[in-house]
Amino acid sequence: MRTLTISSLSALAAVAVASLTLVSVSSARSDRQASSTATTIQVKGGEFFFRLSKKSIARPGKVTFVVKNAGHVVHDFKINSRKTSLIQPGRTARLVVTFKKKGSYRYLCTVDSHASLGMKGTFTVR
Repeated sequence: MRTLTISSLSALAAVAVASLTLVSVSSARSDRQASSTATTIQVKGGEFFFRLSKKSIARPGKVTFVVKNAGHVVHDFKINSRKTSLIQPGRTARLVVTFKKKGSYRYLCTVDSHASLGMKGTFTVR
């Protein structure tokens, strides 16, 4: 009877350790998934401005810029050497950019002189 109790306690301890290990692994996996998910930033542009829902992110990573042309002429959106195609008035374009390091990144509209008229700014990766 005594060996049965020791065996039962040993088995119970093994199950408890295995459960804690699974919880730790699961928690680490969800932390990695959360850090690898993209941040989405809404961008509204028009004559001659850009408004971003957020002007910075806390750490390097993937950002999806959803750019809506609220103006009356075509615009585009360029950041970190990536650029949307020309966006017609009332239309929306998506631009996915991966920022690999901290820093300040300039964004602008490359159409004609739109940037010099105000369609530019700085996005920060902390």
